[in-house]
Amino acid sequence: MPSYGELVDTVERWRELPALERIDSGDAAALTFDDGPDPDGTPAVLDALDAAGIKATFFVVGEQLMRHHALAREALGRGHELALHGFEHVEHGTLSPQGARDDLARALGAFEAATGRKPRFFRPPYGRFSEHSFRACADLGLEPVYWSSWGMDWEEIPAERIAELVTRDLTPGAIVLLHDSTRYAPRPSARPTAEAVALIAKAGIALKPLGGLL
Repeated sequence: MPSYGELVDTVERWRELPALERIDSGDAAALTFDDGPDPDGTPAVLDALDAAGIKATFFVVGEQLMRHHALAREALGRGHELALHGFEHVEHGTLSPQGARDDLARALGAFEAATGRKPRFFRPPYGRFSEHSFRACADLGLEPVYWSSWGMDWEEIPAERIAELVTRDLTPGAIVLLHDSTRYAPRPSARPTAEAVALIAKAGIALKPLGGLL
């Protein structure tokens, strides 16, 4: 889990490199998932969304997309939206200026090759742009996205706790961050996230894909 100092630094960076944190959406919130597609969590999340009658946005990682492109196409086939989350899930501030741009460009290439589409949105790994990847995002015509509600579900916590954390900040216009993969997190399975979907739906806020609210 990020330390308090890391969280403060991330929020300060958001002020310097602004992106969507909330949206003017009437009575709905945007539901998003990062880090997939992943055979462990994505199918269970897709089934949970179907059961709840919810569509969502999946921010996919390029290297995951290359391994599991059929899962990404399945998500599209079920009516969900795909967006971009980098190629190697590396914090862009740790890369050289060219390395940060290259990561974004490689991710975009993998996305277009796997789906035949160009994504609209980009969320940087760990929610942290570098100045160079932020500019590259604009140059490539991608809209940058952060979040305003999250379940901290990269940790090994149960579905009930994930839902509690999400609904604490779940209001109309929120952008909800969850994860459908464990590849970049210490927890053994993403299934608690799938189980949390039904609990979050009970909060009474309509949940929709990000692109459908803008």
